[in-house]
Amino acid sequence: MDRAFNGGSKGFTTGTAAAAAAVAAVRFLMGKSCCRVELSLPSGSDVTIPITGCLRTEKGAEAWVTKDAGDDPDVTHGAVIVSSVEILDAAGVTVLGGKGVGVVTKPGLPIPPGKAAINPSPMALIRKSIETELPHGSGAIVSISIPGGEELAKRTYNPRLGIVGGLSILGTNGIVSPMSTEAIVGTIKSELSVLSASGAKIVCLVPGNYGRRMAMLLGVPERMIVNMSNFAGDALAISGNFGFEKLILIGQIGKFAKLSAGSLDTHSSKSDGRLEALAAYSALHGADSNEVRAILDSTMADEVATRISKKPWGQAALRELIERIVKTAMLGAIGVSECACLTFSLPDRELARTPNLDAMIEEIKKRA
Repeated sequence: MDRAFNGGSKGFTTGTAAAAAAVAAVRFLMGKSCCRVELSLPSGSDVTIPITGCLRTEKGAEAWVTKDAGDDPDVTHGAVIVSSVEILDAAGVTVLGGKGVGVVTKPGLPIPPGKAAINPSPMALIRKSIETELPHGSGAIVSISIPGGEELAKRTYNPRLGIVGGLSILGTNGIVSPMSTEAIVGTIKSELSVLSASGAKIVCLVPGNYGRRMAMLLGVPERMIVNMSNFAGDALAISGNFGFEKLILIGQIGKFAKLSAGSLDTHSSKSDGRLEALAAYSALHGADSNEVRAILDSTMADEVATRISKKPWGQAALRELIERIVKTAMLGAIGVSECACLTFSLPDRELARTPNLDAMIEEIKKRA
């Protein structure tokens, strides 16, 4: 196995695992070596995947691959991806989902409702990979299954996306990079797509679990909340592209101080300026030089925001912060006509909100 997939930083997708297992099953039926399978991935790279096992079945053969997600904290790491293959006399490859692979129940995903949750890219990879292995004029039925997939899926976004009964067979380029931007933004896009397809015109965006909890405490229905993680810019742009008309933004002060200053990627490696933003808004609304210096000499945005919220100029500074977030959101989400915002410090201490927040929450509850 290539070093990149053996304790290194990268891994391979469930789609790559399924394709490799399918090829191994075909080779097993044809009496060829099947302990390792070489694949040409959509990314253009070639990889070698080890096969965990093969056996003959009543209608053909099955092979399985142990999923390696590399350093990515993926619930599928270590899962077994099984491909059962039946070779047919007629050309053409049909790929089906078996036990442990979810079924799509809602519109908005690249797979229609009622079909197995096998994304188009891995579907194409599976077909292409085994077509070159089959005898001329032959076809095959491939069934993908994941033992324990239904339980694992409960720890994923699948239930929120309307995928029931198991995991998804995923992958765009066949490789998994640790916490890849592509994967996270893809999840944000999928959630917003499903909400949009359900007819929703208003959505609540949060940076993480603290924001989700606060939103739910305020009465926002959980299904209307989408975690934008650090990718506020992407989430805003996607919201506009999907035709959402109104946004609610709820988040902890640290992330939101960055967003107020125009940072659309709030990861600590990409942006900071939390204390600088709070200091600037405080100075703008009457804090003296000693108070500004105290803010800049602090370390925690939560502590600073909680402290200054007791001062009239601090309250004004926090209102300035959320007003600037609204401006950033309206610029980033083309087509959105209204935005409400709330920021807080831990534990669940409200710091500032826009005047339209209550009305927006009532509206989103009615549309849930």
